[in-house]
Amino acid sequence: MAGARTAAAASAGPSSSSGSPPPQVPGLGELLEEFSRTQYRAKDCSGTGGSKVERIEKRCLELFGRDYCYSVIQNVNGEICGHYPQRIVFLEYESSEKEKDTFQSTVQVSKLQDLIYRSKMARCRGRFVCPVILFKGKHICRSATLAGWGELYGRTGYNYIFSAGGVDDAWADAEDVTEEDCALRSSDTHLFDKVRGYDIKLLRYLSVKYICDLMVENKKVKFGVNVTSSEKVDKAQRYADFTLLSVPYPGCEFFKEYKDRDYMAEGLIFNWKQDYVDAPLSIPDFLTCSLNIDWSRYQSWDLVQQTQNYLKLLLSIVSSDDDSGLLVHCISGWDRTPLFISLLRLSLWADGLIHTSLKPAEILYLTVAYDWFLFGHMLVDRLSKGEEIFFFCFNFLKHIISEEFSALKMQRRKSLPTRDGFTVEDICMLRRKDRGSTTSLGSDFSLVMESSPGAAGSFTYESVELLSAGTQTQAAWRKSHSSSPQSVLWSRPQPPEDRLPPHQGLLEARSSSSSSSNHSDGFFRTGSSPLEVPKPRLAALSERESRLQEVRSAFLAAYSSTVGLRAAAPSPSGAIGGLLEQFVRGVVLRGTSSSAL
Repeated sequence: MAGARTAAAASAGPSSSSGSPPPQVPGLGELLEEFSRTQYRAKDCSGTGGSKVERIEKRCLELFGRDYCYSVIQNVNGEICGHYPQRIVFLEYESSEKEKDTFQSTVQVSKLQDLIYRSKMARCRGRFVCPVILFKGKHICRSATLAGWGELYGRTGYNYIFSAGGVDDAWADAEDVTEEDCALRSSDTHLFDKVRGYDIKLLRYLSVKYICDLMVENKKVKFGVNVTSSEKVDKAQRYADFTLLSVPYPGCEFFKEYKDRDYMAEGLIFNWKQDYVDAPLSIPDFLTCSLNIDWSRYQSWDLVQQTQNYLKLLLSIVSSDDDSGLLVHCISGWDRTPLFISLLRLSLWADGLIHTSLKPAEILYLTVAYDWFLFGHMLVDRLSKGEEIFFFCFNFLKHIISEEFSALKMQRRKSLPTRDGFTVEDICMLRRKDRGSTTSLGSDFSLVMESSPGAAGSFTYESVELLSAGTQTQAAWRKSHSSSPQSVLWSRPQPPEDRLPPHQGLLEARSSSSSSSNHSDGFFRTGSSPLEVPKPRLAALSERESRLQEVRSAFLAAYSSTVGLRAAAPSPSGAIGGLLEQFVRGVVLRGTSSSAL
């Protein structure tokens, strides 16, 4: 580790060049070809394939070095984790050109690596808590969920059983017994205290306070046995000092339905009544009061609404004045986890808050290479099964172009005073104190929304903005909302002018959390199918909208020329493959023409 800091500083220096990358630097096409050919494994980085991976890793270091000073955690041959990058980036602080020449590490890398070694056994597949995004001085981290006793004692057996199957789980309990019983049976009553204790030390070292668990289960069950655990069901409540969020999100298997529906996420609703789904949505009320979302209806949301609302929640957490970091994890941490990590990175970049010097093609390369490929997403396996969560992630960018997903707007609203001199956060804290805690691990369901329109929960950002507006504005707002007082609290109905008939095609489109996507990508569609080539609108795009559209267009262009869209067959339309090809071609041409202007 002695050379890690030096290597990081050296990488940060030349990477600041604003010129075009050298010819030998791999492009997105080469990256996607390698990605769709084989799953990344750190121990396999040798030979021709290894040289490609090495170039990809170097490119990531160069892109990180444009805006940050960082240290490197060495993971040669996967000695820490077999599906993490060989050189794990630890971002330390944002840097100017001058600061890169005088880089001084703020962390003891050897101490951090030792802590990682000790803590990795606490999580499935050894996928420890790893910081991947630095925003406002706080770390946004990723990992797998907590490991069960079976993996701690039988990792070798687990690898033998599951290595060829590509299952998004870790082997664990052989019987339906508690972890504490297993510890007693193994004559090591302090096993979980020790292993999870190191995990907690790592979380605290990274100043992580918020843990977002995307599992739909309390404990994963496969083949009739328990596999893995999670912080929310740790009976010793070792993680009680952290703010735990249970935000169940469908696993990669669900995205087979997305592909079978011709890549339409609108109207696709997860079946929450399945036997294995036992994790309720549970979010502390002080994190939800400012979002104007009816969380009690989460089981009725389609895939678009659910992803939008969860992303809003995560953006609200990282945009707060709190200095604490965030951990996002699912089971193995290589499907749902990179989905939200990638969306967070791209959304914050689109607002100009992180990776400020990177162009759309560069941030796209970075998130595909680092967040997905180098952290072990099994694209080959997922494509073979039709579980196209990777494609969904970047195609979904059309649904978050609106300013309602802007972290800048969230920050402005939180500091906006009301007539009484209170800020939104002040009122949220008052509500929290009056209503008590809803984060108890012993509660069956910690739902935290108000049902009465007249209660304190009806306070929204929209109402705050109206306080300083003129009487005409307030009157117009009251008139438009008077027919549905409940909609002020939860999900406001889409006004009639947003539902445009086909002959009104040049009005500005807005992203919506409704199940309709006719105007969610910034271009009005004259038909009902999302696969039809969109017609450009006349209204000027916002900076955020323009940047995300360019990233999405670049991805679709590269994806169609390498991996290709896997059309569902048979399709009622009879020509779904042609429509998909036409859709991608239209997006590519649109991106090319707009970049030439």
